[in-house]
Amino acid sequence: MPAENKTPALRLVLGGANSGKSRVAEQLIAATGRPQRYIATAQAWDDEMRAKIAKHRRQRGLGWTTVEAPLDLTDVLAAAKPEEIVLLDCVTLWLSNLMMAERNIQTACAELCTGLAHAPCPVIVVSNEVGQGITPDNAMARAFVKHQGDLNQELARLAQEVIFVTVGIAQTLKGRL
Repeated sequence: MPAENKTPALRLVLGGANSGKSRVAEQLIAATGRPQRYIATAQAWDDEMRAKIAKHRRQRGLGWTTVEAPLDLTDVLAAAKPEEIVLLDCVTLWLSNLMMAERNIQTACAELCTGLAHAPCPVIVVSNEVGQGITPDNAMARAFVKHQGDLNQELARLAQEVIFVTVGIAQTLKGRL
């Protein structure tokens, strides 16, 4: 049986900021041998973010179809080809974008989960685990942590595999790596 047939429909790769989660997700993608589609949610608002985006592009290398989707993910997921594999990196920045655009978070998250459940090809979703720190001191940050925690829990429920990355080391929380 070809490796691509064993690829889970949905994998969630979690970790803290700069934990190595994107690199682990990219390695999982490369191992499938499928054509690679990258859905980028980051927006380059400042020099630091532009540098981070450039670093991720270099890290990925050639061979990726990149689609920038800072807000609307459903149509972008649906447009993927069945033979591809998608890396959605990352839902944490997507959630930040939604909050800044004053979008309805519950509706957008429900639409994302529906889109992932009906994606035409396997998808790996990268997300930050933000619930292991202190309780933030302001309402917006607390709302963000709540929304991110709720979304991560729903994504973990839907995913066949959940992987947690710490210091570049992947640990399987659900499924088999």
